[in-house]
Amino acid sequence: MSSFGAGGLQPSRTEAAIHRIQLAIPEGPYAFNLLHSPNEPERERAAVDLYLRYGVRTVEASAFLDLTPNIVYYRAAGLCLYRHNEIKISNKVIAKLSRTEVATKFLKPVPTKILQQLVSQGLISELQANLAQKVPMADDITVEADSGGHTDNRPLVCLFPSIVSLRNEIQQQYNYSQPVRIGVAGGIATSESALAAFIMGAAYVVTRSINQSCIEAGTCQHTKQLLARATMTDVMMAPAADMFEMGVKLQVIKKNTLFPVRAQKLYDIYKEYNSIDDIPASEREKLEKQIFRKSLDEVWQEIIDRYAEKNPERITQAQNNPKRKMSLIFRWYLGLSSRWGRSGEAGREIDYQIWCGPAMGSFNDWVKGSYLAEAQNRTVVDIAHHIVTGAAYLYRVQNMKMQGLEIPSHYSHYFPNR
Repeated sequence: MSSFGAGGLQPSRTEAAIHRIQLAIPEGPYAFNLLHSPNEPERERAAVDLYLRYGVRTVEASAFLDLTPNIVYYRAAGLCLYRHNEIKISNKVIAKLSRTEVATKFLKPVPTKILQQLVSQGLISELQANLAQKVPMADDITVEADSGGHTDNRPLVCLFPSIVSLRNEIQQQYNYSQPVRIGVAGGIATSESALAAFIMGAAYVVTRSINQSCIEAGTCQHTKQLLARATMTDVMMAPAADMFEMGVKLQVIKKNTLFPVRAQKLYDIYKEYNSIDDIPASEREKLEKQIFRKSLDEVWQEIIDRYAEKNPERITQAQNNPKRKMSLIFRWYLGLSSRWGRSGEAGREIDYQIWCGPAMGSFNDWVKGSYLAEAQNRTVVDIAHHIVTGAAYLYRVQNMKMQGLEIPSHYSHYFPNR
């Protein structure tokens, strides 16, 4: 199943994608991403409203640090009773996470407090609130190891068993009719890595970074070429736009781009000073010339124009809080750098923000010498086919070895060009 990456997109863009996907595959399966937006809860709510309005039945909940009324609203709004008072879960949730404390929240039923809040707002019924206390918050947990974008850089072989153990413990406590499935993401780029995940007990695997270099990805050709040439060490952590004030970081490409260094510079300045006016004149001049390429006053005016109609409260808050104003100005660069990397903004190549994990380098090593070495030959379905076919092939080879059969060394590997 494929999931549309809706994180950071305008509602109109996501709505257009819903129309296109539902027209092509009205019965599914497909999923849409729901990105946690602590600084812009209205963006998160707008996505939920779209998914409920158009009957999007599966979402991937990403980067959540805690349950929010928005994700709970989506889940509870799809609950009802049918056939012998069995609970029907219409709105499926796949939670991507890397922490046991967050996993606990998605493995357990929704807290009563949030449900009663939604009932009082008329968003869900009392029946739906009661049903939500009898089912887990998520149907699936994707254990997210060292990956591109939001990541804690956790090793899969340590993280996965911990989440599985937690799932088993909570399943014993609540005895759900359908236990929560546990899959993996992060580092899945070859048939060997997929097989390792399945051997550990993963219900499914998820590929992410490698898909960005495929022809279906909504990234420019320059970005795809960078990804197709990346090695495992060509990545680093950089401040995230959506959780900038909290110091949250995400993993990006560092080769041929100054984005991670410049983003970190902005965060360091944000931590050191309390307002734009406190920044030394020489430092401010460097920011304006090298990073923003315009005065900070011009940037602030653009921000005012952006939020003037849809969210004027945000401008008022920033005008009364110099630190908040500085954050919005710095996030202007962080937000646009991601858009530049997708659209191929000419002259801004050095500032492209490209989410990527070390799996990209592993994949490039795997396909070296094959037709998949070139980005223009990569398609998501073809790559997925090779990964799972190779995993099945290697599993059979390993079984034969365990039975004492002699296997020539050249049969012990799977390559896409075979």
